[in-house]
Amino acid sequence: MSPQNHFAAESVPSLVGKRFIVTGANSGIGLDAAHIFASKGARVTLAVRSADKGKRAKEQLLAQHPGADVHVRSLDLASLASVQRFADEYLASEKTLDVLVNNAGVMALPRTLTADGFEMQIGTNHLGHFALTARLLPALLATDKPRVVNVSSLVHKNGRVDVEDLHGEKRYSKWGAYAQSKLANLFFTFELDRRARAASAPLVSVACHPGYSATNLQLVGPQMEQNSLVEGVMRFANKFMAQPAAMGCLPTVYAAVASDVEGGDFIGPDGIGEIRGYPRKVKAAARAYDQLGARRLWEASEALCKVAFDLRAVRA
Repeated sequence: MSPQNHFAAESVPSLVGKRFIVTGANSGIGLDAAHIFASKGARVTLAVRSADKGKRAKEQLLAQHPGADVHVRSLDLASLASVQRFADEYLASEKTLDVLVNNAGVMALPRTLTADGFEMQIGTNHLGHFALTARLLPALLATDKPRVVNVSSLVHKNGRVDVEDLHGEKRYSKWGAYAQSKLANLFFTFELDRRARAASAPLVSVACHPGYSATNLQLVGPQMEQNSLVEGVMRFANKFMAQPAAMGCLPTVYAAVASDVEGGDFIGPDGIGEIRGYPRKVKAAARAYDQLGARRLWEASEALCKVAFDLRAVRA
C-alpha cells in the first residue's frame, strides 16, 4: 500500500504469467488500467473497436513500458458476430484467461441500434459483454481463481431494467437507457456470482465504478447530436470537477487484482458521494440486489445473445 495506506498503482503485485483482457482499452480508464497491468508483467490484450486506435494505444504502452507483453485484437461489442469472432480467435491462441475486464461503454446516445437490432447502450454496455463473458468461459475456467470485472457507474442508482422494453421501442430516454445499462451490469455481476457459487466454480465476479472521471465517454453523445453547448459543458466539468482517469481506473485495478476481493463485491472511490478518491468496497443501490430482476434479465440476455453459461471447470 501507499504511505497513506491507500490502494494505488504501486500496490499491485507482480502479474507475471497472468493473462488479462481489457475491453475499450484504447483510451480513458481502460487504457490506464492496461498500463498498470502491463507494467506489472501481465500479458494484456487490448480489445478495441478501432484497429488504428488500438495500435496507437499499444505504442503508447510500449513507450512507457518497453518489453511489455501487449496485444491488440479487434472487438465491436455492438456486433454479436464480432464478439464470437474475437472469442474464437482468442481461444484458438490462448488457453487460459485470468481476468476479463468488461470496461468498454457508451453513454447518453440518441437512440440507435446495434448490428443485431439492440438499443445501442444496453447492446454495447451489457449484452455485448454478457456474450463475450459466456464465450470466454472455457479460458476463464481453465485457470485458478479467474475474475470477471464489470465496470458500472454511479448512474445505476437511477436505473430501471425493463425486460419488456429493453430496447426502448415504447419509450426512450438517452439517460434512462444509460442508467438501465449500468444497472444491468450489476444484475449481471451479482447473478454470475450466485451461479458460480451454486456450481462450485472458482470464478470471482465483481463490479466497480470509477466515480466521476474525466474520459472521452462524456463527449460522444453530444458529438453525435452535434450539440456543441452540451459538449462544452462536459469538457468544462471534466477539467474542473472530475478526477483524472489515472485515479478513476483504480477501482477497476483493485477489483481485478486485490487479494481481499470476493465474488459479489462492488468497488468504488472512497470520497464523499463516491465521486472521487481511492478504491474501497462500497454498496450498490438496493435494487441492484434484486435477484428476481437479475434472473429475468439473465434469461432474456441468454436468448438475445444466443449463449449459455457453462460454469463447469475445464482443467486439463
